[in-house]
Amino acid sequence: MRRAVLMAMAAGAAASVGGCVTAAVGAAAGVGAIVAQERSLGAALDDGAAATQLRARLMALDPRGFSDVGIEIVDGRLLLSGTAPSLDHRIDAERIAWSVEQIQAVANEIEVGGATGLWRTSLDEAVTLQVRSRLIASSDVRAVNVNIETSRGVVYLMGLARDEAEIQRAAEIASVTPGVRRVVSYMQTRAPRERIGPAVPSAQAEAPLQANAAAWTGEWAGAERRSPLTVEPPPPASLLGPTAGPSGAPIDLSGS
Repeated sequence: MRRAVLMAMAAGAAASVGGCVTAAVGAAAGVGAIVAQERSLGAALDDGAAATQLRARLMALDPRGFSDVGIEIVDGRLLLSGTAPSLDHRIDAERIAWSVEQIQAVANEIEVGGATGLWRTSLDEAVTLQVRSRLIASSDVRAVNVNIETSRGVVYLMGLARDEAEIQRAAEIASVTPGVRRVVSYMQTRAPRERIGPAVPSAQAEAPLQANAAAWTGEWAGAERRSPLTVEPPPPASLLGPTAGPSGAPIDLSGS
């Protein structure tokens, strides 16, 4: 039933642009990518519906203030990224996120600052495409399972991995992509799908956020609560000391 609904959604998306062949192909490709992912078709539909609902609620509150906020949801886990004009906007984005029933965990990476300009946005989109291409070319990473968001040169990775080695390899590949300042990975190894207990106490959802709070909240059966993996790009060869090795030396990883 869900597969039929998804196909109908794809067909509707293609039809809404006047029967454009390119749009139809893109919609079909999107369906194919979802079917190929580790997460179930039902979970993908729920994630898409939750993202649409959250975006609508943010736009209803302040369309300009939340225009640069990125939303990525995988298996009910939400990543908020991008920029917002004030700390209140950052707090409100998370508060509103918890009002969406399907969202079970939130990582808030929204930066407080001015709007992202068109040039910066174009650069970030180019970085995302490059990271995607490199992941697809790697035999160590199942790229279809990786969601990528880039904000001001910081690349955020989400999705499900087969093991910890795949999580680290995806972050390493992203870190050596030109234009990347830092990589923050919220990828998780696949865990049992049963959720235990409430996501977070309601009081915690309303509490003011710390400036650098980034760890997942919420507990899942079989899944360990973890901070994101952070990877810094290696320095240029000219900056390496005599004992540091060639520029292709292993990347120094630092978990939070």
